[in-house]
Amino acid sequence: MRRRVLAIASTLALLAGPAFAAPTTLPPASLATAAELREQALKDDTGWKVVESLTTEIGPRIAGSEADARAVAWAVAKFKALGFDKVWTEPVTFPKWERRSEHAEVTGTHAQPLTITALGGSPGGTVEAEVVRFADLAALQAAPAGSLTGKIAFVDYQMTAYRDGRDYGNGGAVRSKGPSEAIRKGAIGFVMRSAGTDSHRVPHTGITRFDDGLTPVPAAALSVPDANQLARLLALGPTTLKISLDCGWDGKATSYNVIGEITGRSLPKEVVVIGGHLDSWDLGTGAVDDGAGVGITMAAGHLIGQLKQAPKRTIRVVAFANEEQGLYGGKAYAEAHAKDVVRHQLAAESDFGAGRIYAFNTGSPNPAESREATRQIAEVLKPLGIEYAPDKGGPGPDVGPLAAKGGAWAWLAQDGSDYFHLHHTADDTLDKIDPAALAQNVAAYTVFAYLAAEADGSFGSEAKPTTPPNE
Repeated sequence: MRRRVLAIASTLALLAGPAFAAPTTLPPASLATAAELREQALKDDTGWKVVESLTTEIGPRIAGSEADARAVAWAVAKFKALGFDKVWTEPVTFPKWERRSEHAEVTGTHAQPLTITALGGSPGGTVEAEVVRFADLAALQAAPAGSLTGKIAFVDYQMTAYRDGRDYGNGGAVRSKGPSEAIRKGAIGFVMRSAGTDSHRVPHTGITRFDDGLTPVPAAALSVPDANQLARLLALGPTTLKISLDCGWDGKATSYNVIGEITGRSLPKEVVVIGGHLDSWDLGTGAVDDGAGVGITMAAGHLIGQLKQAPKRTIRVVAFANEEQGLYGGKAYAEAHAKDVVRHQLAAESDFGAGRIYAFNTGSPNPAESREATRQIAEVLKPLGIEYAPDKGGPGPDVGPLAAKGGAWAWLAQDGSDYFHLHHTADDTLDKIDPAALAQNVAAYTVFAYLAAEADGSFGSEAKPTTPPNE
């Protein structure tokens, strides 16, 4: 009999352990409240007003600039005005890059100007040389050593538009890896067809890197029509291009992650993190990249904060610093809060424009226990046209460093069919945002953040190194 009692006790102990923890679920009352929040958010224009304010009052806000500093002050004031009960900043330091002027022209028989923009991280300088065209990055990589000595490399890869933006992996690789590859082949300059899917005469900027041990050369992106023009000229015969860039690194700068909280009622030290990045490139006004993300998540936090009863956990909204030049804000946040990873219930960043959200999922090092709660959230999101997509997705850019430390993430997939028409260009302006689509995003973020904060149980955050999937 004693052996039987001990066996039963042992079994019960095992069932009570982590491997047999009860699944995370959502209280029926919380599901009802979330449905009410969803309908309220669809009629609310807070998200639009926030984006309008940021893009109008601040405009372009490249990291480390005077406008970036004004954006930080704006974000602090906006959080307070929207009723967040805790607002603070956390410093983020990084190298400062500046753009001053840029010019390109074909010289010789077919002389004419071309529209370009310097890639972030490019040095200044003027080079004039014959152009050698490559269809894609692989073709440049396959070029013989020394074959570009004294020449300018031109990578002419045309991105294709997809709802999930999948081809940016190829276009972005040309920008990040192409200049270094060109230098290794002997090039004195680098130009690329913009990593974009539009047909407007507006080039796309974005950060590039030069591998250690290489001397950087002027690197720029041509607008899509100008890339087409250069390709046609090259088909006629040898073509010489002159590039003049006035830009470069100028010491270090410090900006700030700006954080606002709606304090939870019973588990205030556990947080649901949502946010977007506050900085933008300097060509447009940073409306879709990423004023929209800031507006969506600030509005979601604000609407949750208007409830008569706060959710169980704290809603934390982060306006991340300097995402554009290397995820500096996201990395700084992950380091500053590394000891509190397990207190992060879920984290998500809105940084893919303002197109409607069409899919939802969550993930973590230990996702099994939270599958039911994720499915329940998806049911409340379904009337917004959002499908549950188990086993898909990944964390947003600035959430990635936290996810790599074991933080649980949520994925709200936006329709990016036209995102790369605007991305990193002068066309990234407020008029490109559809207010109704923006409101749908606000409704989705409000629902998921509120329910994650109300859940009975966790979504699997665990303080351990992990490799999160790509979004």
